[in-house]
Amino acid sequence: MDFYSDNAAGVHPAVLAAVTGAAGPHAKGYDADDWTARLDAAFGALFETPCRVFAVPSGTAANALGLAAMLPPWGALWCEREAHVEVDEAGAVPFYSGGATHLLVAGAHGKLSVEALSEAAGRRRGDVHQTQAAALSLTQATEAGTVYAPDEIAALSAWARARGCRVHMDGARFANAVAHLGCAPADVTWRAGVEILSFGCIKNGGMSAEALVVFAPDLAASIPHRRKRAGLMPSKGRFAAAQLLAMIDGGVWLANARAANAGAAAIAAAVPQRLLHPVQANEVFLRLDADERQALRRQGFGFYEWESDGPGAARLVVRWDADSHAIAALVAALRAL
Repeated sequence: MDFYSDNAAGVHPAVLAAVTGAAGPHAKGYDADDWTARLDAAFGALFETPCRVFAVPSGTAANALGLAAMLPPWGALWCEREAHVEVDEAGAVPFYSGGATHLLVAGAHGKLSVEALSEAAGRRRGDVHQTQAAALSLTQATEAGTVYAPDEIAALSAWARARGCRVHMDGARFANAVAHLGCAPADVTWRAGVEILSFGCIKNGGMSAEALVVFAPDLAASIPHRRKRAGLMPSKGRFAAAQLLAMIDGGVWLANARAANAGAAAIAAAVPQRLLHPVQANEVFLRLDADERQALRRQGFGFYEWESDGPGAARLVVRWDADSHAIAALVAALRAL
């Protein structure tokens, strides 16, 4: 009964079938295949606007390449202090950008605000002795499992534009955010000012491909070269593209996210007094003391202790393919504590 991470999830049957379907015919390599040729149009239809789409093998690759296209080596990006690009990507952004750094801002329940950003920006001189802010990175859903509404993203994007910064979105759990909001994908991306999106698939039923979706044509120009130079361009690109197409064809990406969100909501409803953050996607953060954590683990439940939320914090993540019996058992165990 594993609630450690949605990275432990299985691969959706439609994705496996798509990979098998791409295995038979011989096809040209390095993005010259028919599957890759469909990516721009397929994602353009999903987002209701022209875009460029690049398949990459991980969310870290998508974030780092997208931000490197926005940042000069002397630049810096604004991000929440617990953002994945800061805490869990081993300095990938500085590596792929040639030296750009992060400007960290604390957000309530993982969400940045215009007020917090303005206060942090007011403490910087911005002269030649400091890195130059050039981008804003938003995480959707956040590392606290909360979700930015379209108007919040629009306000943050306007703040960034007014200061000459480009806007990136880490969408490792983008599907869960859209499922929660019930809005069009466009409403929380390019319509709200986002210029590059890391569209997460692997956590949500994919196998080994993520999509870097670029809405700003000028930012797309350098990415093919950056991707190849970084060793992140698949030679048999049809297998990566086939996975991404299978996720968005027929709405698999959204159905999977809704299933994961529903499981998290059921857990949250059982113990509302223990919640550390609002549950708006597929992550649940709870207050559990040492004895309670041990009691749950003895019953077979796996989860992480979550130091960033202080002593006694635990994170439980519901996968798209989570067993309903395991969720029901966890609900009962939590209520019995």
